[in-house]
Amino acid sequence: MFHLILYQPEIPPNTGNVIRLCANTGVGLHLIQPLGFDLEEKKLRRAGLDYREFASVRTHASLEDCLESLGQPRVFALSTRGTTRHDVPRYDKDDAFLLGPETRGLPQRVLDALPAEQCLRLPMRPDNRSLNLSNTAAIIVYEAWRQLGFEGGG
Repeated sequence: MFHLILYQPEIPPNTGNVIRLCANTGVGLHLIQPLGFDLEEKKLRRAGLDYREFASVRTHASLEDCLESLGQPRVFALSTRGTTRHDVPRYDKDDAFLLGPETRGLPQRVLDALPAEQCLRLPMRPDNRSLNLSNTAAIIVYEAWRQLGFEGGG
């Protein structure tokens, strides 16, 4: 199934919500250090409702280490600076979705390293702030999973 990569996440409840998302969809979650919290933090556990035991969650020292451990998957980055709408690509089960830290998004160098068609954006009304990290993760995971016919879902 897909891989969801959170690059230096900062807010425990967001990551907790993403853990719950991954547990319910079979998506592997990868957290790139440094994290803005401890994985045992109470707010993280509460938001994840202790779903961590049902999700595959791994931490990595760097994005490069993460991608290497995954066998260099095709990576799609989600950013307000993305140029391709999220529902345009045709996703494969081994693809990885990369989301940046809540307060600053992905570094430009990370976006620049990807082809433009792999830098995704969600449609939004002009001049609004970006969606919450866990909402964005849910939208992209469910779109990709929908494209695969919700394979493995009940």
